Amino acid sequence: MQIFIDELAYRHPNHRVVMILDNAGWHKTKSLKIPSNMKFKYLPPYSPELNPVEHIWDDFREKYFHSHFFDCFDSFENHFEKSLFDLENNKERVLSTVVWPWIINALMN
Repeated sequence: MQIFIDELAYRHPNHRVVMILDNAGWHKTKSLKIPSNMKFKYLPPYSPELNPVEHIWDDFREKYFHSHFFDCFDSFENHFEKSLFDLENNKERVLSTVVWPWIINALMN
């Protein structure tokens, strides 16, 4: 988790980042060093339908992996990496999938 947080902070040093998280232990460990431009918001237990990343993954699978067959793991890994970079550079697609009123409210508070 710390590696992900550090990478996110490195890529977005001048942005306010709100991370919507479930209550997994590694999301709440005291050893995490949270940058000042990041804020964590926790979902209620057992509520995956509220988790924006679930909708991102559904969209991701449909757009990038629908009817794909990979003959080896390296081929899958290369496609996965390219797909993640494409998704990262397609902010409009991400926003249209996850911008809900309660998320906007979390950003404002």
